[in-house]
Amino acid sequence: MIVGKVIGSIVSTRKSEKLIGNKFMIIEPLWSEEGGPGKIVAIDIIGAGIGEYVLVAQGSAARVGCDMEKAPVDAAIVGIIDDGAGLE
Repeated sequence: MIVGKVIGSIVSTRKSEKLIGNKFMIIEPLWSEEGGPGKIVAIDIIGAGIGEYVLVAQGSAARVGCDMEKAPVDAAIVGIIDDGAGLE
């Protein structure tokens, strides 16, 4: 699981049928492995907003976490952090 900050959103009018009606957000991980991605695009099924700190699941855990086992989802926002002392 990754802790990150929502820094933007993505609008895609043409996408896989299985993704229609979903919102996508740009996540900046707070800690990243050397050579890891600087930003992640994650599906948002819980209504996170720009500037919020979130929990992001990746891979098969992302698909399971958002009930989209058959959709092409690699990252999903699965929680909004209410209190994260020491995050930054």
